[in-house]
Amino acid sequence: MGYSDSDDGPGGPWAFAAPTAVKILIAGGFGVGKTTMVGAVSEVEPLRTEEYLTAASVGVDDIGLVEEKVTTTVALDFGRITIGSALVVYLFGTPGQERFWFMWDDLVHGALGAVVLADTRRLEASFGSIDFFESRGTPFVVGVNSFDGRQDRTEAEVRDALDLDPRVPILMGDLRERAVGRDILLALVDVLMADQLPTASAGAAPGMRG
Repeated sequence: MGYSDSDDGPGGPWAFAAPTAVKILIAGGFGVGKTTMVGAVSEVEPLRTEEYLTAASVGVDDIGLVEEKVTTTVALDFGRITIGSALVVYLFGTPGQERFWFMWDDLVHGALGAVVLADTRRLEASFGSIDFFESRGTPFVVGVNSFDGRQDRTEAEVRDALDLDPRVPILMGDLRERAVGRDILLALVDVLMADQLPTASAGAAPGMRG
């Protein structure tokens, strides 16, 4: 799926809601690549609230398997993408540590959807994000960060491990690549558009487990 200026007209695919701005959350556990994704796709220098990990984090932040990580997001990451002339997407990367989850209740206000990032080495780190969006009926997709092209789990294995509804898209790729982040966001746009169609099922919102 791609975008062009012709898509912005009254009969274009955005006619279902015609928003001038869309808010999307980028969530997931500690060290899964949220800051990396926002930085890769944002058209402006992203706003970051990173701090260096210190001795105070010992026993609080689980850095197992991500020992190379030396900073952490303590508030949010913020980026922007302009799509055509009628739509601007604002990206809000959430803090991953459990001690900062209280901020999610504020960040989710006004968000149309979310991207949940996962690391196959630590899939359990994304359970909290998935449960959060499911409990609020927020549509989401899952992006699996394949560091350096490594894919040690299949899509089916990830879906089973995360207990995802079959309707939730899963995309895999290296989040340092702009095209990967773009494809993940486009998958979420497809979910949001399908959710707005009059013929859409009146059942549970995309992202809800059966």
